[in-house]
Amino acid sequence: MSISLYDISVINFQQILGAVSGYLSKGREHCEENDIDLDGVVKTRLYPDMLPFGFQLISVAHHSLGALQGVEAGVFMPPPRLKLDYGELQNRVLEAQAGLKQYSRESVNSLMGKDMEFRRGESSVPFKAEDFLMSFSLPNFYFHATTAYDILRMKGVPLGKMDFLGQLRINK
Repeated sequence: MSISLYDISVINFQQILGAVSGYLSKGREHCEENDIDLDGVVKTRLYPDMLPFGFQLISVAHHSLGALQGVEAGVFMPPPRLKLDYGELQNRVLEAQAGLKQYSRESVNSLMGKDMEFRRGESSVPFKAEDFLMSFSLPNFYFHATTAYDILRMKGVPLGKMDFLGQLRINK
């Protein structure tokens, strides 16, 4: 059995974006039931030098749908520093999920070997599409999804491991 670029990127992005959407819904419900300010959650950091919850979710979308768009364009840059409320962050995740549905297996697999670069300010790092997705975007995607999950747990949202994993793909 061979694994394709689509399998390692889009399939993983879809699974975890679905989970993120689910834990965001549980987070909203918990906060509303317990009079926890959602704006405060959006600004919460795990540690003072870490970026806040809002940035974590922007990055989840950016390192999934945005990563594929970057590969197509040949350049990927860090996510914007936007100030979005909780509902807007939920919508951003849903938009990333919807955007991924526009990618076919063939279109993603055709990106194999494509030259691209990561640009940050004046610096640039060259990549092949598959190396970028596997060694840069996927690790960032999981890091930011985990950090957002951890912030909600810190706020008392009753989440478990299955909330993070989402719907598993099980071959029978």
